[in-house]
Amino acid sequence: MSYIITGEPSNWKNSNYDEKHGYEYPLGLDLRPDSDFHKSLRTKIWQRARVSRNQIQKRFSSWRKIDRTLTTYIPADDAEELLKDKEPKKPISIVFPYTYSMLEALLTYMSAAFFQDPVFQYEGVEDSDVLGAMLMELVVKVHCVKNKVILPLHTVLRDSLSYGIGIGVPEWRTRYGKKIVNDTFVKGKIFEGNALSNIDPYMFLPDPSVSSADIQKGEFVGWVDRDNYMNLLTNENNIDSGLFNVKYLKGGDKRSVFALDQSDRDLKFGTNKLKTDEVTTPVDIIKMYITLIPKDWGLGDEESPEKWYFELAGDDIIICCEKADHAHGMYPVAVASPEFDGYSPTPIGRLEILYGLQHTLDFLFNSHVENVRKAINDMLIVDPYLVNINDLKDPKPGKLIRLRRPAWGRGVDKVVQQLGVQDITRANIADSSYITQWMDRISGADQSMQGSLRQGGPERLTGAEFQGTRNSAISRLQRLAMIISTQFMQDIGEMFAAHTQQYMTEDVYVQLLGRYSDKLIKQFGGKTKANVSPRDLLVNYDLLVRDGSIPGGNFSDVWIQLFKTIGTNPELSQQFDVTRIFMYIANQLGAKNVEDFKRKAGQIQTSTMPDDQVASEAQAGNLVPVGGR
Repeated sequence: MSYIITGEPSNWKNSNYDEKHGYEYPLGLDLRPDSDFHKSLRTKIWQRARVSRNQIQKRFSSWRKIDRTLTTYIPADDAEELLKDKEPKKPISIVFPYTYSMLEALLTYMSAAFFQDPVFQYEGVEDSDVLGAMLMELVVKVHCVKNKVILPLHTVLRDSLSYGIGIGVPEWRTRYGKKIVNDTFVKGKIFEGNALSNIDPYMFLPDPSVSSADIQKGEFVGWVDRDNYMNLLTNENNIDSGLFNVKYLKGGDKRSVFALDQSDRDLKFGTNKLKTDEVTTPVDIIKMYITLIPKDWGLGDEESPEKWYFELAGDDIIICCEKADHAHGMYPVAVASPEFDGYSPTPIGRLEILYGLQHTLDFLFNSHVENVRKAINDMLIVDPYLVNINDLKDPKPGKLIRLRRPAWGRGVDKVVQQLGVQDITRANIADSSYITQWMDRISGADQSMQGSLRQGGPERLTGAEFQGTRNSAISRLQRLAMIISTQFMQDIGEMFAAHTQQYMTEDVYVQLLGRYSDKLIKQFGGKTKANVSPRDLLVNYDLLVRDGSIPGGNFSDVWIQLFKTIGTNPELSQQFDVTRIFMYIANQLGAKNVEDFKRKAGQIQTSTMPDDQVASEAQAGNLVPVGGR
């Protein structure tokens, strides 16, 4: 149940931070937890988080329904619990996993559309930027592999389809450890590069005055993140972490009122939340970007709006306060909301649209199971005066049922009688099939997209009909992918490139593979690997936004027929580049390494001819000896 957060946290009144840890705070600010400036800044952060949560939590009840739908589990009532204990083989109520199947189909398409290699493509603006943009693409590709960007990206896509919004935060992540230098392990920087983190929609704190597609126009955007004391203390020691006041977090409950798990994901398969609070020290952090005037907030003398970044741990202690000086000038947050209406901060999700039909489907299926479960039990009408009830209750086969003395000699035909049972839910399964057909039509993920053939007679399973319906379904999903590409992937790709130019400090080796391999190998004198320095990437670039199509989805059969026509028509083959058309078709069919099969420059193709044909061709001037005439 949602609740309205008012006032201030109770731990503010009980805070006592007499212990001094000797922190040196950024910009000479007085950010001691007991200072008046710290309290004032803390209140401003808290107020924005509270306003945001009180608005976004209005969607929680609907999201919880989706959670229960995707867990495919219904908590058993008392009667079903008793049935499970007595007869565990008998079925009880479930969530029919059709919505889950449709989510899998939708995610499969989105994965094919966005998990292509490379994930982000760049090209130079001017001729002098071409080489740098090529190298930028390869460097960002290395970052995506090293930091497993595909995993949080998959979660963002899943959230956007389930809840209506999927949130991702691009960051420049530096990993420290030990590396070998002159046969000796030395502490230092192991890797640096772009990374992506997904944000739980239940923990998102957007500006409620702007739509999900316009978060960059909001005055603030934030989220709640769960960490732990030891990890924060370790990060505080890193010179570029920007953290302070972490030692004040030792001891006590440092969880946030905004981090209470209000989802129903814990119902999955009937499990409970894992309680680890007794052995760990969780710390909840409100992370927030705010556009503000530094002079009004006591953060400087500037009177123009600037973006600042804050971290408020345990709803009480500010552990980070710095100007957000990203070169791209945006909040480093992106939202995917394929069903957005242009107005709502949390639009409806595609699975929410299907919830009513899914609920009906569950009722039809479970009521039929319940009726069958009742029908297969013996329902008897018995005269207890004439039969031994205890013998009749014995469930074992081959049992002996004894009549009581008053029934001796009267026969047994009227002692016990089976009660007639009528299956009034027999048509429920057929009705369920009708419901699933409507769910297919509404979602756009029909049976062909789910990997199964549509049922019907021979006249309905023609290749032309199948291809036509599949192409229509692909076009509907391509629209969703195009919206996600414009909303989310475009912003993430631009931020990754900007972060690379701004924060990259060390050279990195990249393999000269992919769509620019020929040009890069030639540029680097035939080498297959190149050393890229930060200076090499200081170029103007454009991000190539994907159109949402997938390999094999762009009417490949038609292109194959066109390729045959062009290849056999001399006039057309002179006007069109047959090699490039072939490579396009191969890429559309899913080939990822077409470049590997191209003939390299300098390679000679040989063939054999009869002697008389060679003499004839030489006389005509078509053949010349090796070394000249």
